[in-house]
Amino acid sequence: MNTPHDPAMLARAETLIDALPYLQRYAGRTFVVKYGGHAMGDPELAHDFAQDIVLLKAVGINPVVVHGGGPQIGAMLKRVGVESNFVDGLRVTDKETAEIAEMVLSGSINKELVGWIAGAGGKAIGLSGKDGGLVTARKVTRTSKDPDSNIERAVDLGYVGEPARIDTEVLETMCASGIIPVIAPIAPGEDGSTYNINADTMAGAIAAALGASRLFLLTDVAGVLDNFGRLLTDLRPADIERMQEEGTITGGMIPKLETCVHAVEAGCEAAVVLDGRVPHAMLLEMFTPEGAGTLIRA
Repeated sequence: MNTPHDPAMLARAETLIDALPYLQRYAGRTFVVKYGGHAMGDPELAHDFAQDIVLLKAVGINPVVVHGGGPQIGAMLKRVGVESNFVDGLRVTDKETAEIAEMVLSGSINKELVGWIAGAGGKAIGLSGKDGGLVTARKVTRTSKDPDSNIERAVDLGYVGEPARIDTEVLETMCASGIIPVIAPIAPGEDGSTYNINADTMAGAIAAALGASRLFLLTDVAGVLDNFGRLLTDLRPADIERMQEEGTITGGMIPKLETCVHAVEAGCEAAVVLDGRVPHAMLLEMFTPEGAGTLIRA
């Protein structure tokens, strides 16, 4: 039996005391969390994530969750015999693919995540950009340069969109009512079509519109690394631009950091890229002096 002077019990108390200034600083503030990657497919990590979200709500922070689902969409398309093509990491989306993406994102994934949060003791409601006029999308346009002629040509990605307008009223109402919004990255366009939106892009736009204290992008890497593989804990937009020119930042990290920069320049206080495979990574980032990922701020 533990005694009041048991070292393990004292360590727990000291952990809570260490977290106190951070809890006071962020009480009443909003955190937007993009959840996806391999962590989404791991039941144990999903349970940890749900506990973290419920804890944030319990200590007075308003978490807003935006989830992805690329692998799950890909698996469903494979099951029904639809082949996927990608341009710059974005899935070319015809009408059939868009319908399947909406079914997977707004259906099975969204409701499963709502269920995890409910299982951890929270009250969550799933929605997409279609609900409450939350997001209005515009069609994404891309160009591709022919390597031989060096001529640029337009590439039609189909029903792939990006946020054009965001009405935060429904999210603010839910947060004030003790509800955790869980958002699928699907939204209508002004043309009446349904568009699939990259989840990072959706989360960044929502974080900016809400004036969130933090945008978290949970990824499958530790954060932004330098050329020696060391974690960079604090970056500004100018640092990111320089590192991209030097080739330190490459591949899929480039659009993630572009999302972070756009968010912090448009009203979000700071963005964090961190490893969603690490249990309770968000709590380590927010409530310990050391942090756990790469912080980007303007």
